This record gives sequence, C-alpha cells and structure tokens, in this order.
Amino acid sequence: MNATDILKYGQLTVLRSLDGLPDSAWGTEGVCGWWSVKDIIAHLASFEHVLVEVLNTCLTGGPTPTLDQYRGEKGDQFNDAQVELRRGNSPGEVLMEYNETQARTMSLVARISPETLRQTGTIPWYGIEYALDDFMVYAYYGHKREHTAQINVFRDLLKSQGLLGMPDA
Repeated sequence: MNATDILKYGQLTVLRSLDGLPDSAWGTEGVCGWWSVKDIIAHLASFEHVLVEVLNTCLTGGPTPTLDQYRGEKGDQFNDAQVELRRGNSPGEVLMEYNETQARTMSLVARISPETLRQTGTIPWYGIEYALDDFMVYAYYGHKREHTAQINVFRDLLKSQGLLGMPDA
C-alpha cells in the first residue's frame, strides 16, 4: 500500500463531496443520523487529530489527548463530544480545521518509512495483526468514503429539490 496515496485520495473524496455545496446547506440535520454536513466534517476533523497523534507517537512521542479520548470512550461518546466541541464554529472554520489537520497528517506520514507503515503490531491497541497503513485504509479512507457517500445522497436530495445545480445527466 502507499499510505500517502491512501490519505491523498481520501482527502480528494471529501473535498469533491463538498464542492459547490452552499453554506446554507451545511447546517441541515439528517445527513448522517441527526448530523449535518458540518457535523460530519467536524467528526472527520477529530479523526484527523487522532491520526496526527498516532503518527507523532511513531515519530517522536508526545501527548495524545484526542487519541486517549478516542480509545477510552465508546464510539458515540467520542464522536458526539468532538462534534459538540465544534458546534459554534462556522462551516468555513470546521473545514479549515479539517484541511489544516489533514495537511499535518500528510507531512507526518511522509516522515515514516514504508517499512514502518506496513509493519504489523505498531499500533497494538488497534490489533496486533494490523499495521499503520491498514489503520489508515480502514479507519480513514473507508471512513471518509462512508461519510462522503452520505453527503452525496444529501446533495442528490438538494438537486432533486432544485436547491443545488442541475441533476447529473
């Protein structure tokens, strides 16, 4: 696997799903459960913070407050708490945080050798049989594909209501 490509294509998938989406649509609930597009991007931003901390641990160590919360709480508790932290932020602020954190992820992964990225057991809390690149494929690329599919369904709904461009031919 190529970890840089995994992360790059995950990022492009997210950005494509947001392209042309008006700010007024970002707050509409129900895109994923009760979450809006803004909430989904806030959620993905929190996961980028987790990955930054995971990668930093492999490089230099350091504090891991978001990773600790991610590992210590049930999924919905972590997700809801992280989305709530960003509740007062504008769509642009949430997207900027997501993009900036994803850029840090890209710079960190570039510093880790391909051998280390594919070495199993480097993140034993995820599963001793998994490597960092596995974690990035499943917990990041796949995760982004899942949420962008939800955003794309929402976009289709907006198109069908005449609220977003013309439906695809």
